[in-house]
Amino acid sequence: MTLTFAVPAGAGLTGRRRGPGLRGTLTGWAFAGPATLIVVGLSLFPAVWAFFISRTKWNGIAEPENIGWRNYERLAQDPDLIAAAQHTLLLTALFVPSSIAAGMVIAIALNQKIRLIGFYRTCIFVPYVASAASTGILAGYVFNPQFGGVNEVLRRVGLPPQQFLEDPAQAMIVVCVIALWGEVGFTSVVYLAALQDVPRELIEAATVDGASRWRIFRSVTLPQLRPVTLFTAVWQTITALQLFDLIYTTTRGGPMNSTQTIVYYVYELAFQTRRLGYGAAVAYLLFAVTLLLTALVIWRSRRSGEEAF
Repeated sequence: MTLTFAVPAGAGLTGRRRGPGLRGTLTGWAFAGPATLIVVGLSLFPAVWAFFISRTKWNGIAEPENIGWRNYERLAQDPDLIAAAQHTLLLTALFVPSSIAAGMVIAIALNQKIRLIGFYRTCIFVPYVASAASTGILAGYVFNPQFGGVNEVLRRVGLPPQQFLEDPAQAMIVVCVIALWGEVGFTSVVYLAALQDVPRELIEAATVDGASRWRIFRSVTLPQLRPVTLFTAVWQTITALQLFDLIYTTTRGGPMNSTQTIVYYVYELAFQTRRLGYGAAVAYLLFAVTLLLTALVIWRSRRSGEEAF
């Protein structure tokens, strides 16, 4: 009995596939080229142009004056920038751990086999896909000191009404709560996907050995979630550092600049006081800090063997 094998046309004796060739490459770039140009035009070019603007004194109308690195030299001596950085760090310290903890707890609850679980998962994720601007506008009514729904609930239970977004001591906490309401759906979905990837064999083995549910979570499930926790920590930190639309639609940096973050400070410099050069320098400082923080976390995670990126 003789066996014969058909060799595809164009294939060599070694069975290697040929590359796409010049025609295939040109066809691929014909499809990807327009989108690539749009991405480069809307991201890379403005970033490079902003760097040149950061070395000038310019109000957007008159001829820009080249002043070298003086805008960057002023950064450490600007009290408003230092205050905005402190507010940003406070928001990050409140928001990131809370979003991780809340997302993990909600994901564990949504990982149970209960009725209408798909409906519950959708309800948790809907606030994330809603725009932050609409969330901020809605929250402005909910936390309104005069006719807001939260104060109405407090009155009914016998507690004094609060000023919320109009109180410098409460405004940042309320902004953090609003941000959590909009962002916790993201961390919940990420943790839910990670929980479903935890090997069932490990959990079953721990159960057979007599481990309690808390011990299984602490010793089996939680170590499996470390890469996901690292990823969500970096992602939510970047979200907190770049938070703008929620601040703009709720407090506009007030009251008494208590919620003025770095991004909102950049907006005020560039579009209200028309100090485009200095505003671009502050924006580049934020970009450098974000890039350095992300690179440091990625390097540390790869060194420890817990790659999340």
